[in-house]
Parts: sequence; C-alpha cells; structure tokens
Amino acid sequence: MSSLQHITRREAMRRSLAVSGSLLATPSLRAATKSTDANDRINVGVIGTGARGKYLIANLPPSVRVTAICDCATSRITSVLEPKQAFVRLLSRFRETDVARCATYQDYRRMLDRHKKFDAVIIATPDHHHALAATLALQAGLDVYLEKPLTVTIAEGRYLAEMVKKTGRVLQVGSQQRTMEINRFACEFIRDGGLWKVTRVDLPNYPGPLREPRFPAEPIPEGFDWNLFCGPTELRPHNRKLCVKDEFKVGQLLWRGWDLWRDYSGHMMTNWGAHSVDMVQYALGHDKTGPVAIRAIKPESVRSAWEVWRRKTPAPLDSDQRRFWPVVMRFADGVEIRFIHGPDAIDFFGERGRLRMRRNRFETDPADLVTNPPDPKLADKWKGRGNVARPHLENWLDCIRTRGTPNAPVETGHRSVTVCHLANIARELNRPLAWNPATEQFVDDDKANVLLDRPRRKGFGLC
Repeated sequence: MSSLQHITRREAMRRSLAVSGSLLATPSLRAATKSTDANDRINVGVIGTGARGKYLIANLPPSVRVTAICDCATSRITSVLEPKQAFVRLLSRFRETDVARCATYQDYRRMLDRHKKFDAVIIATPDHHHALAATLALQAGLDVYLEKPLTVTIAEGRYLAEMVKKTGRVLQVGSQQRTMEINRFACEFIRDGGLWKVTRVDLPNYPGPLREPRFPAEPIPEGFDWNLFCGPTELRPHNRKLCVKDEFKVGQLLWRGWDLWRDYSGHMMTNWGAHSVDMVQYALGHDKTGPVAIRAIKPESVRSAWEVWRRKTPAPLDSDQRRFWPVVMRFADGVEIRFIHGPDAIDFFGERGRLRMRRNRFETDPADLVTNPPDPKLADKWKGRGNVARPHLENWLDCIRTRGTPNAPVETGHRSVTVCHLANIARELNRPLAWNPATEQFVDDDKANVLLDRPRRKGFGLC
C-alpha cells in the first residue's frame, strides 16, 4: 500500500470517529424518533440473568423493550425483577417500563418456542450454552447478541457461522472493543501500515482451564435446574464451586466457578483472551484466517506466571502446570504472536516502533508515531461498569433495523476465539501443531483433530 493510500484511509478513519463523537454528543432527530416510535421498537429476550445479563439489560436504549428473561436459577430471575445494591439504579428504566409485561422462563428452549413475543435475543449464559442457545434462536428467526467467547470448541464456532449464513440473521459477538473508537483507530493505524511491517505481537499469558472438577455433592438450591445448567456436558453432582461465579472468595481468589473448568469454558484464555486476540486479528487483517503453527513452551517454573493471575485462578498443581505455559504462534505472513507476559496490554512490534494497546487507550514508542490521534473524549462513553456495552449494543440494534453487518460478526468472533482454543489445545497435547486455517483442521494429526469438538449429552445436541 502506498503512503498516500495509507494516509488517506487513516485520515478517513479519524474523521469518521470525530463525526461519531459529535453525533453522540448531540443526538440526531432520527435517533430521538426511534425512542418514541412504537413501530421501530425492538422487543428483546434475555437468556442468562447473572451480573453480565443485568448489565446488558441496563445498557439497552429506550427504543428497546425487554419482553422476556430466562435463567436456570429462579433466584437470578428475581434479582432482575427485584434488584439490589447497584442494580437498583442500573435497572430502574427496565423496572419502570418493561417489568410489568416481561415474561419469565427457566429453560431457554421453552422460551425460544414462544419467540413471537420478541424480535431478538441477548445470550449471556455460561459459555457451554452459547452454541445451543444461539442455534435455537437463529432457527426461530431471531437476531442474536451473543456474549464472548463465542463457543467452547472450534467446531461449534464453525457451526454457528454457517447457521448465520443459512438463516440470514444478524449475530453480534459481545467483543465490544470492536466498537470502541480508540481501539478501532489503533487497529486501523496498524493495519494501514502505521508501524510498517509488523513482525511480532506479545500478549498476556492467559491461564487455561482446569480439567476434572472433583467436589463432594451438595444439595441443589431450590429453584435451580441443575440438569439444565450442566446442559451438553456431563451431569455431575452439584457443588456451588462448579457453577457460582464471582460471588465468594477462596483465599485471595474471587472464585470464578464454571469459568474455571474445561467442560464449561476455556478460562482466562478464552475469556479475557478473546478480547485481546480479537484486537490482534483486527489489526493484522486476519479476521478470516488464523495461525499455521502453534507450540506451547515449558518454562523453568510456572509459579511466576501464576503470581500475576493469583486473583483470577487457583495456584498450579503438579497435574495442571501446562495451563500456565506460554504459547507461540506463527501466521502464514510470518507474524509471530506470543502469549508470554502479565495481564495488562498487547504489544505490536513493527519496523517503525511499538504500539501498546489496552482497552480504550493506546500508546506508541516513539511517542510521535501517531500524528493525528482520535479525540480522547471518544473514550468517555466507555467508562463505568454499567455503560461499557451500550454503543456495541446500539450497533447491533442498528444492524437489526438495516440488515447490515455488525462490527463483531460471527465469523470474526469465531476466528478470534479459535486462536484461543488453539493455544489451550497446544498446551493440552504438549507438542508443536500445524494448523490449516482454510480447512480448520490440524495437518495430519488425528489426535489433535478429535479436540475440535466434544460429545454432547442427549437433549442438548445441535440440530
């Protein structure tokens, strides 16, 4: 790409960001009309009403009505209808305008049988339910906002991508950094050659999941459908350490429940890692491809790797050391990405210098690499726990109305989390792997290809 093309495209990006900022500062007449025009109103169902589900409800604009909510635990449904603490304020509009006409369900399969009550669904369940809930919603003709990570296996992601093509529905993955103006600018700067040739990207060394949960059986709480929670996975004895996330501490660790276990999640590698890898894919122009070589590297000790994650994951045992191993990948264009450092930033190394990216901000070395940065005020609307998803949700809602492509479409989300899955698989197998991103198969490696998918329990199959 010539320098003229590079400057022109980047300048166009800067101007578009400035325009979006001004529009947010002064709502348009069309936007104001949307909030009051009943014919333009979108009715939404919400599946999964834990903390994230409640935040997403709170982030919805007035043009949306929540007409159904669903959770396998009736206590969490109650926590939306009768919120406490910070959620009293955050859910105030929902309580004032929607709650009286909002249906409640415990099983999303039954809820989606009654899909005529709503136009679209938000899915904020544990990861192991993403593929089935999204599939049923798409088959019902509904548009979908699906929290990241997209899936727990690579095969599920490809299945969902094909299902979106087949149904023609809009699916937005909840990777909101795709909509953050500051991150978009930084990614476009790199993509347009601002660093010249990128040779390496360093990311946090996100821990992978624990393998086999072994807890004694505990009584199942009243109103909790434990069979449904287990879903496509093995029906294990109930224990709150398997399913309760971010509600109690074990030592210094705010216990992450289902997020810790391989059956339900890829842990921090697919949770936080999905956000970071998504930015790498965007910046490198890899949204429709992936690495070709992957290897995990045994460190001298995993203790130091765990120390930086000690508030997010249990200490390593002799049996699970590899989930802390660094991982190195190479793309066909020669760029190497390395999961090697602490839980902070992404470092892009190019011929002109380095760009360090974090959520909603970036910096360069040398400092003057970017001569026309976006307005820092564009970052303001992404601040605060209760509002960080609203512009991303609004992008989804706009695409529902226009039938356009959202900022984080299903193929993009699938390719990003595939990189995370590949990292966990490389650790699990403990040997170098060759990957064909076109066929989404390991090259001449039947044992590795078995790990692309998992058996599903009867009653929770994809169809």
